[in-house]
Amino acid sequence: MHRVLVVDDEPQILRALVINLKARKYEVDTAADGASALRLAADRHPDVIILDLGLPDMDGVRVITGIRGWTRVPIIVLSARHTSDEKVEALDAGADDYVTKPFGMDELLARLRAAVRRAEPSAAEDEAVVDIGGFTIDLAAKKVHRDGRDIRLTPTEWHLLEVLIRNTGRLVSQKQLLQEVWGPSYGTETNYLRVYMAQLRRKLEADPSAPRHLITEPGMGYRFER
Repeated sequence: MHRVLVVDDEPQILRALVINLKARKYEVDTAADGASALRLAADRHPDVIILDLGLPDMDGVRVITGIRGWTRVPIIVLSARHTSDEKVEALDAGADDYVTKPFGMDELLARLRAAVRRAEPSAAEDEAVVDIGGFTIDLAAKKVHRDGRDIRLTPTEWHLLEVLIRNTGRLVSQKQLLQEVWGPSYGTETNYLRVYMAQLRRKLEADPSAPRHLITEPGMGYRFER
């Protein structure tokens, strides 16, 4: 059973969402302000968050930024704001989808189901420890071992490696990596990727000049291979 956190300060909308979600066997937590939303997200670990941007204590974009500091849980924005700039700001902050009020309940529930499907873990995400042979990556402990010793990674190196492992075997675009690791405003800073990928290869690959696991797709992005 999936858990949904609904964040909205309009009691009627909150009540309608709770009734519809519970009728479809979702577990539901609710918050009427940003501070409560951040606390519940940390305490209850929802599978999806439905978030209104117009909250009484802080802007919803601040809530998205706070949540994105530690989790990739899908966030569906539910807002009366119609301008494209406001939508882009929410999506750049880390929202996954945007539904404009007034909304159709069927459409919102369909988007919710799609968000849940996209968030289902891959086989690599299910593994707490990824054993490559030459090195071992402990995703839970955030540690890497090579030849029987710990390899120290910087937080940025670790984040980059984690994104690639989450997408094992799939090409991850340069823009996606830059935005996930450094933030929405770094989508064109490809030199960052070259520098950090070179550092990761020196630390992890047996032959950094001929990598077997951290693969470059020229002009497109990078791929992690087992």
